[in-house]
Amino acid sequence: MPDSIELADLPLLPRDDDGPVFAEPWQAQAFAMVVELTEAGTLTREEWADHLGAVFKEAEARGEYDTGQRYYDHWLTALERVVVEKNLAGWEDLSKEGESIRENDHHNREHQLEGGH
Repeated sequence: MPDSIELADLPLLPRDDDGPVFAEPWQAQAFAMVVELTEAGTLTREEWADHLGAVFKEAEARGEYDTGQRYYDHWLTALERVVVEKNLAGWEDLSKEGESIRENDHHNREHQLEGGH
């Protein structure tokens, strides 16, 4: 049986009665990528917990105690590290993809502000 992420293992995860909640589409995408990596056997729950925990500890060492506001920022940082560590992509590829996502998000927001859907 493949290893998968269990919501009970993620006590700080922003959620409601139906499950995880996301303020931005990228958050849902990052969450889904981790789920897919664990279901595919590329990443174990323990590996994910170690990576995410390390990112939280680093933030706390900087005086940033997460109350859920920056949860997915930390999630994304951990995901990027996993992807690079497992040679699924390099930092340069991630940087380019991040730029593309931000640019698309900017255009999508402009379109929404103009009244488009």
